[in-house]
Amino acid sequence: MKKIYIKFIVFFCLYLLIAGCKQTELSQVSVEKKRERPNILIILSDDQGWGDVGFNGGTDIPTPNLDQLAKEGISFEAGYASHPYCSPSRAGLLSGRYQQRFGHENNTPYDHADPDAGLPLNELILSEILQQNGYQTCAIGKWHLGDDKKFWPNQRGFDDWFGFYGGGLNYWGNAGKDIEQKMKGILKDGVPVPQNELTYLTDDFTNEAISYIDKYSKNTAPFFMYLAYNAPHAPIQATDNYLKAMEHMEYGDRAAYGAMVVGMDTGIGKVIEKLKETGEYENTLIFFYSDNGGHIHSASSAPFRGHKGMLFEGGIRVPFLVSWPKHFYGGKRYQKPISALDIYPTVLSASRVKHPKPESLDGVDLTPYLKNQKNENPHDILYWRYSNGAGFAMRKGNFKMVYSGYKQKFHLFDLVNDPYEHHNLVSVMPEKLEELKKEYTSWTKGTIAPKWSDPHAENVLKEEKKRQWYIDKAKDGEKEKIYKD
Repeated sequence: MKKIYIKFIVFFCLYLLIAGCKQTELSQVSVEKKRERPNILIILSDDQGWGDVGFNGGTDIPTPNLDQLAKEGISFEAGYASHPYCSPSRAGLLSGRYQQRFGHENNTPYDHADPDAGLPLNELILSEILQQNGYQTCAIGKWHLGDDKKFWPNQRGFDDWFGFYGGGLNYWGNAGKDIEQKMKGILKDGVPVPQNELTYLTDDFTNEAISYIDKYSKNTAPFFMYLAYNAPHAPIQATDNYLKAMEHMEYGDRAAYGAMVVGMDTGIGKVIEKLKETGEYENTLIFFYSDNGGHIHSASSAPFRGHKGMLFEGGIRVPFLVSWPKHFYGGKRYQKPISALDIYPTVLSASRVKHPKPESLDGVDLTPYLKNQKNENPHDILYWRYSNGAGFAMRKGNFKMVYSGYKQKFHLFDLVNDPYEHHNLVSVMPEKLEELKKEYTSWTKGTIAPKWSDPHAENVLKEEKKRQWYIDKAKDGEKEKIYKD
């Protein structure tokens, strides 16, 4: 009996050993299967100027973490947002299509919740197609793609959601005391987060991203994280620790704005460190860019002309980089024009996911261009339009046509010889202007009118009128009076 018992124990131990080996093999297979497809991390800043990062040559705002990410990845000399302001730009990013194709070329209404104003439900957005193909998905931060619940992230392909659905919020997350107001504040999966659980939103968004990476890294499925900071969008609010990093800046408004950028850069550094700590960094495809050019509250789109809302370069050319250590050689500066619309098809290519209607996408897969497998321009032409044509632009090769809603006239620029758009060639090259007008008219046939309105077209006229007032006052020795006023 004793011998039988000993044999049973030996047999049982051998069984456990073999089963453990098998389990280890299965675990290794699962890990290897996971590593076949990359994690996807899209980091979006809000209203950040082209000149507000070190990797574009900025010197007054320290952005060491973004600069290091650019050094380890590829930065873009001519990286464009698909729209000059917030909500439509995000609609283009997540749909991979010109927002004018589905009527989302205006910000969602400011003064009321329109149940029909939002990224159309029949648009297959990036989170939905990745979720359908086995990705863990989460949205963090600013949404601004529809106030009605049917447009919220947890209805649009995101398993997890921490952030706010509107277009703006103070940096303490305080929307108000009653339940209706709280619903406009910070939500976690659609439920209001208590005020005492919030600190400074930039930090809160960073901490949630770190928490989700910890959670997702323990699973075999890859993850898609959409980390949309509202920094450095107004209101200009920052904490003491980030303000200290800008003590060298004598211009107070710029110092406060810069502190918001510092806070975001610090957070991005922590997110990257967590990816490295969990072993996910090498196979994570990371995009960083600003949703549009710098705003007028001390952001800098220098050296380019214009700002957020404009179709001159300062309104649409933005800080933009990509990193994927496992596949892209770092330390490069890509010179040819690319668009935020390219993120969607590039992600699909990397994740080996097929779109049911690839011809409907307006972006291109950047992978062969970034690997030097293709040398031509990724795009023959890029287009922009706001307010149903109150302003529009296109870039074809080195030439750019702008119909400015501010100036209410046409401009033509040679961006190779005049990258800062100082010299209007309309009267010098009328044939080129007519050629581009025809191209633009042809493109509009594939678009529709906006499904709702916003006040942008009216506001730009007010801004231009104010600008002209200052210019007029500066004439005839009246400059001193401006300063007194």
